[in-house]
Amino acid sequence: MFAFIEGLLDYIDDDSCVVDAGGFGINICISGRTAMTLPGIGEHVKLYTYTAVREDAITLYGFDSRDDLNLYKRLITVNGVGPKVGLALLSALDADSIKLAIITEDAKKLACAPGVGSKTAQRIVLELKDKIKMSDEAVVNGIMTGSNVETITANDKSSTSEMKDAISALVALGYGQTDSKKAVLSIDNVETMDSSDILSAALKKLF
Repeated sequence: MFAFIEGLLDYIDDDSCVVDAGGFGINICISGRTAMTLPGIGEHVKLYTYTAVREDAITLYGFDSRDDLNLYKRLITVNGVGPKVGLALLSALDADSIKLAIITEDAKKLACAPGVGSKTAQRIVLELKDKIKMSDEAVVNGIMTGSNVETITANDKSSTSEMKDAISALVALGYGQTDSKKAVLSIDNVETMDSSDILSAALKKLF
């Protein structure tokens, strides 16, 4: 129904906000991650939206990027993943981490979201793995081969395989090799993290 809603932010809490669009207060359900990106009350905001229609309600779900919206619409095509569960996934994990988990068949990662059991997570992987666009597959190819990463010596801090995988993924996404390595090395306690968490943290530093 609505491709996006644009206006002034009137109200916000952990899972919803109200946008004043031309004098109409529009209530929009949002993920926790989207909530953290919103400006202050009274400031301009634009959210890309999905409209869920039921017999007893029409609900808007909003996202701060088209990428999040497009991934959300894919997630809710999976049997057992309704609008609220899809939103929970995008609250627990960012879009890049979800895509990476799907392509690498890491159902356990997806199951960390509230309302997503192991069977649902496996179903998401099964139904969406072949639907992730080629540019996302290139990320995983970079992770698996590590061919775009410079040789790292054994005594280098970035010698863990998880860190190498994350650097490879960043290079595959188009970031420079040096910048990718610096971003990974700047993450606190990076040696204890898995590759998808490292990738997510490094992307935030590079944006």
